[in-house]
Amino acid sequence: MPIAFTQVVPVLRMSDVGATKRFYCDYLGCSVDWQEGAGDRPVYLQVSRGELVLQLSSHHGDGTPGTAVVIYTDDLAELHRELHETDYPFLSPGIEPHGAGRVMTLLDPASNLLRFFERTQA
Repeated sequence: MPIAFTQVVPVLRMSDVGATKRFYCDYLGCSVDWQEGAGDRPVYLQVSRGELVLQLSSHHGDGTPGTAVVIYTDDLAELHRELHETDYPFLSPGIEPHGAGRVMTLLDPASNLLRFFERTQA
């Protein structure tokens, strides 16, 4: 029987837990599923919104600031509209054509790139 993989969850680097939660929860609409650590200790947490699941870590050696993650979506225009209606003064993303689709790139507080991609061609 072949091995089955059920999910891939990227681990992204973070440094400022408050700024990270504002970006992922208040701006992107994710929820914190769980968090380990607090205060001066390293923090590791998971955020999700529907099928989007990301883990964020301030542990040394976990992730590298500036990592890029591609997130596939079926309604980029709706996400774009939603983000522009959110009170988050640090970003004003646009949608750009990219290959067989369109992309909207967001930069999180640790300089990780979230590339939301929608296929427009088969």
